[in-house]
Amino acid sequence: MKRRTVVVLAFCGAFVLPACRAGARSAEQSASPAEGTSKSSNPEVRLDPSQLKQVRIEELSTFAPADVIKATGTVEFNADRMARILPPVPGQVQDLAVNAGDSVRKSDVLFVLRSREVAAAIADHLASHKDLELAEKTFAMTQDLFEHDAASRIAMQQSENELAKSRAKVEQTEEVLQVLGLDAHTEEDAAHLQSRVPVRAPIGGIVIERTVTNGQFVGPENTPLLVIADLSTVWVEAGVFERDLRHINAGQKADVTAAAYPNDHFNAQVARIGAVIDAQTRTAKVRFLVANPNARLKPGMYTSMTLYLPESSSSLTLPAKAVFVENSRTFAYVQTGPLAFSRREIETAAGSSDRLRVVRGLEPGDRVVADGVLLLRQLDSDTGGDR
Repeated sequence: MKRRTVVVLAFCGAFVLPACRAGARSAEQSASPAEGTSKSSNPEVRLDPSQLKQVRIEELSTFAPADVIKATGTVEFNADRMARILPPVPGQVQDLAVNAGDSVRKSDVLFVLRSREVAAAIADHLASHKDLELAEKTFAMTQDLFEHDAASRIAMQQSENELAKSRAKVEQTEEVLQVLGLDAHTEEDAAHLQSRVPVRAPIGGIVIERTVTNGQFVGPENTPLLVIADLSTVWVEAGVFERDLRHINAGQKADVTAAAYPNDHFNAQVARIGAVIDAQTRTAKVRFLVANPNARLKPGMYTSMTLYLPESSSSLTLPAKAVFVENSRTFAYVQTGPLAFSRREIETAAGSSDRLRVVRGLEPGDRVVADGVLLLRQLDSDTGGDR
């Protein structure tokens, strides 16, 4: 009985073992394509030691300094600190005291304007004082008569009205003289006035333009006789790429350098962000207000701008040349072994001029190819890695 049992078991084993081997082979065959699919979706590129010498690898790490945006610009006058001197009235320019390039202080007399209109305004003011004096005497006399029942109420009211009109006329003519730069608070002041109006500098600065000469007659046209610019601050107009505009806000700090002063830095801040993108350069004009001690920055100079951005929440960056784009997707090569590399899809954002911020796809400690990306892309293409 035992012998028969052993024979049966041996007979069954002869059929079961081949079946198990066949099942194992089938499982291996079914697993093999899956593994091949996984590798083909993210294949490795292998280098030999000589090729590895052509590649520079950088290990990614976080960093503390804030990101920056760089741009080039041109110095311009600060239009908010300029004064265009127009003649207050037609007349003849006399005693012209300044030339282009001269420095002036606020309230300095630039020239004197002799004018018939000024003479007429002085005469009107003197006449208004005479009329006021007569109106005051008439009112006092009428008031005395009215109190003694010798004048009617109507006469009293008329004298009051005339007095009020005379006072208003004096104020009006005095205001005209003040607009012309003449001081005539009293009748005695007005009597000493002449038909010569001193034209004064409304701001301190440099005379940058002069279009008038001594003795010239000028009219009420809108052409300025002199232009004064305060160069203690200037504007710098710089073109900033549209991709960087989202990082810029009014009031942000910036640093300015000029070729004329390579070792000097000028403090600046964003004053205005342009509303239009240039179709050719894809930039918008950004205006910076720049402190200009000793007026060293001259309008027309070329400058370099460095705009400091607040530190971002993700301070992981990689070299810009480590990144490449295929089919609208962004990649970088990551080292996976001593001689092995694999492309990885990533997402980046603007950083400094030569680095990009990592938004997604890489972590601190990842070793990326910083130089030699073209070599790996060629080898990747030869092995069928391009998708």
